[in-house]
Amino acid sequence: MNVAGERSFAAPREEVWVVLNDPASMAQTIPGVDSFDVQDDKHWSAKVKIPLSLGALQMTMKMEKTEERRPEFAKLAIKGSGVGAMLNMTTVFTLSEAGGGTRMDWEADVHIAGPVGSMGQRVLQPIVNQQVEHVLSALDKQVMARAESAETSAPKDYGEPAKSSAETEPPAGSSGAEEGVAPLAPESYEPEPEGPTTSTES
Repeated sequence: MNVAGERSFAAPREEVWVVLNDPASMAQTIPGVDSFDVQDDKHWSAKVKIPLSLGALQMTMKMEKTEERRPEFAKLAIKGSGVGAMLNMTTVFTLSEAGGGTRMDWEADVHIAGPVGSMGQRVLQPIVNQQVEHVLSALDKQVMARAESAETSAPKDYGEPAKSSAETEPPAGSSGAEEGVAPLAPESYEPEPEGPTTSTES
């Protein structure tokens, strides 16, 4: 079973790339996740519940990033096992810049074996489509949340600093009296003579 499509994001390509390659972010996009474990930057695993017409199918899924060309292309191989089903899936996505935002072209090749697989594509196709739409919608929310976080954390431009006055001020700790300037009157003054003075009056 092969499914493909495209999705547009109102965010820079680098932001979309980071979300697609961040295990914590991707864990938020997978429906029915019970647990998510990261072995390293190329190997993840998850336990999920996939809704079927006869009940939920519990599967353990192992994901491996097999190829990447940052920030435009990545390929994942996913293997799942559960009671009554074996899943093998290969998915690729390509990111391209589009008018200030990002366009993602994606494709997934899905193979399901076991009793669940015998239900046929007519039954499984709507389920796969529903899961894909859930992932894409959740991915869009993750991308927008990251873009908003990056915007609010960016340093703000408050313009040029205020220009200082051309008038000089006395050095710190100085009253100005040492330079012959009265503290309360900026004009120069002559100090009064010290000691007794002789009057010229008779």
